[in-house]
Amino acid sequence: MTEWVPDVLGDEFAQRTLPLGDDDEGAVVATLVRALPTANDAHRMGRWERAVRSLRGLPAPAEAAPLLDGVDVLYVHGWSDYFFQKRLARFWTSRGARFFALDLRKYGRSLRDGQTPGYIADLATYDEDIAAALEVIAQDADTSRGPRRLVLMGHSTGGLVLSLWASRHPDAASAVILNSPWLEFQLAPLRAALAPVVELQARLRPLDVAPQIDLGFYARAQAESADPDDAFETNPAWRPVPSMPVHAGWLHAILRGHRAVGDGLSIQSPVCVLLSARSVMPSRWSEELTSADSVLVVDDIARRALRLGSSVTIERIDGALHDVFLSRKAARDDAYARLERWVTGWARSSGS
Repeated sequence: MTEWVPDVLGDEFAQRTLPLGDDDEGAVVATLVRALPTANDAHRMGRWERAVRSLRGLPAPAEAAPLLDGVDVLYVHGWSDYFFQKRLARFWTSRGARFFALDLRKYGRSLRDGQTPGYIADLATYDEDIAAALEVIAQDADTSRGPRRLVLMGHSTGGLVLSLWASRHPDAASAVILNSPWLEFQLAPLRAALAPVVELQARLRPLDVAPQIDLGFYARAQAESADPDDAFETNPAWRPVPSMPVHAGWLHAILRGHRAVGDGLSIQSPVCVLLSARSVMPSRWSEELTSADSVLVVDDIARRALRLGSSVTIERIDGALHDVFLSRKAARDDAYARLERWVTGWARSSGS
């Protein structure tokens, strides 16, 4: 494996390339991005904890540890995407957690010339990417206060990937947090009829491309919802508009993942699912698209989320986009407040 080097995000972010061998398109890699808590973060959160205890009439510890001391977060992006959300990373590091984001093979930082962007024929292949990331995360980990706890966080397709992985590795993660996870096909009533056709096409011509239906409205909604005081820039080669082409083999893998979720998973750790309160069809541009999920049918996702495990919390956020943390300020603040409430309860109940 390579060493840590400065990341394209600058500031406190670093990246590390994870070699994964070769496939028929050449060398395959994943890329791990990290942001670490600082002494200032620990002092600030310790001061906050002491203030809360003082208001409650409780004695303050001599050195209050940050709420998420001993926690590692692994984030996985969605389809036609990569990690670029500095604010999300800082939510975690400001509370004492080490934050890591994985650009999966053939996405973002991991995409190499000659590769089919985002292509995979079996979502379980990502076990190799995740295993390589966890091996690096385990290095230099401070275990002086006991074993560290792993929090998985996935957006959209990344939420599907991590849900399946967590079910296959029941003792690995202490918590799973999903941001609009893609747990059900948008045309759910047609899935039974569509799946055999896609399966046959995937077997005969896996790289056949489906018609492009992305009109760029979701990207426009994100741009119009962006905070001018905390603007973000993305690499159009890594996050193109319209989105990357959809291939038959990849779609077959996604539908198999949806079927597995529908059959019921067995995630042992508590799960938090954050979703917009409503969906809107992106058939034409309207301001509605800046305050709803224009990618998934959120009611279907909410129902399907109940199949993930025995402890599932569903948070519906009014005015949120598909990526709830890229919504307009009011909805974004609501999303972070709900995330903080859930994480605080989880951390305290699990012994942090």
